[in-house]
Amino acid sequence: MRVALHTRVRADRIAEYEAAHRDVPADLAAAIRAAGVTSWRIWRSGCDLFHLLECESYSRLLAELAHLPVNVAWQEKMGEMLDVNHDYSDTGTGAGLPVVWEL
Repeated sequence: MRVALHTRVRADRIAEYEAAHRDVPADLAAAIRAAGVTSWRIWRSGCDLFHLLECESYSRLLAELAHLPVNVAWQEKMGEMLDVNHDYSDTGTGAGLPVVWEL
């Protein structure tokens, strides 16, 4: 399953956000993979961040990571840098951004 997400980094925290993603904790990356993610890419345009995930099940991913201590700590750290956060209340039924067009 492919899921696109949109978040927004605070203008004064861009460098810090990018630095954090150069050093994602190994146990968080392992947990993301164990939750069925095969690929996760993030692009930035100004303050807008666009994520593209390839995973077995987005709802499974959210369920497995929502209360995992390493992810909770990461989300808290990211929350300090973001104006728009990843929404863990989405059960996967409205999984991310809607597809408008595809070739």
